Amino acid sequence: MLQLQFIQPSEEEESTIDVDVENTRELFPGENSIRKRSKKMKRVLKPMSRKLAQMPGSLIHIGEQKMERVKITHFNYSPDFEAEKQDQSIDDCGLKNDFNGVCWWDISGIHDVGLIDQIGKKFDIHSLTLEDILNTNHRPKMEDLEKHIFLVLKMLSYDKQRKDILIEHVSFILGNNYVLTFQEEEKRDVFDPVRSRIRTAKGRIRKLGADYLLYSLMDTIIDNYFRILENLGEDIEQIEDRALRQPTSETISWIHRVKREVLFLRKIVWPLRDILSELQKSESDLLHETTDVYWRDLYDHVVQIIETTEIYRDMVSGIQELYLSSMSNKLNEVMKVLTIIATIFIPLTFIAGVYGMNFESMPEIKWRFGYFFAWVIMVIIGAGMIAFFKRKKWF
Repeated sequence: MLQLQFIQPSEEEESTIDVDVENTRELFPGENSIRKRSKKMKRVLKPMSRKLAQMPGSLIHIGEQKMERVKITHFNYSPDFEAEKQDQSIDDCGLKNDFNGVCWWDISGIHDVGLIDQIGKKFDIHSLTLEDILNTNHRPKMEDLEKHIFLVLKMLSYDKQRKDILIEHVSFILGNNYVLTFQEEEKRDVFDPVRSRIRTAKGRIRKLGADYLLYSLMDTIIDNYFRILENLGEDIEQIEDRALRQPTSETISWIHRVKREVLFLRKIVWPLRDILSELQKSESDLLHETTDVYWRDLYDHVVQIIETTEIYRDMVSGIQELYLSSMSNKLNEVMKVLTIIATIFIPLTFIAGVYGMNFESMPEIKWRFGYFFAWVIMVIIGAGMIAFFKRKKWF
């Protein structure tokens, strides 16, 4: 029997987590998001540590609850038919033997462990698969389970105000004539173009099967990665310009933030290449030959994203080296000016020190023009040294 358990931090644990987060000062754009992500990770680590004591297949939601209640949306369509139902109950979920089209159940909110377990029973989903659906920290992967194909992806969005990449865990289950999608929340959904094509019968989506629907959903997620890369590219250009013209202590914070985001995106995108390679090579009856060309196209998009990510990583590393070189050159310029000033004053200080000893046997002490003569000597020496330095192009 499956053990169902939903673990959420208590009020006392949340109060210790929230210490020094809201009252901290934002030193640079995106630092507040780092604190929020750190806060989120602390909330996640607690149930993850308790999960170690559970047997395999125990259903525990690992992540943050982002919706008050789970929302189920149902699409069923064929070339000449389309129906859409919002806020479906769990009793409405299931397959109908008399329908020959494609069904799509979109589940928004995965914190309700009991409901996810009921969906798993209705569609005959293995408990280990349900466990991966509930684990929002799971890396992207693909599994061919004969009855259905299971995929895990990360849906990304970009907050331009905070300059931060927001991540959402998305799971897909492809069946014979149906697709299940599990999302953490609804507001960052990028599937609206797919819904629009289903409603308007635009393109091939209503003419092909469930595997093409899966491709369309994955395609919208991967296309959104290009928007993320575009925003990151703009940030990198701004940082590069700032590192060249006016490097400050805040510039290195910007560089580290963008570098972290690029590495974060790289970590998410790299497994997609293996996933799409497995989909192309899969001999599952759920994948038809008509969609092979689309999987290859999606694979090319992922390769392009990976190459762009690698370029961005090299660019950020170059900007970091440029910043360090700029700061080093700036320090060298300051030290050079100070060294020249100190060098000029060394002989002047020597002259002043010699005639400041006030010995009675010094003949110049009682000379009428001795004071003016000392000034003339010091001015000549100083001007001569400045002219010499300029001739050498030392400043």
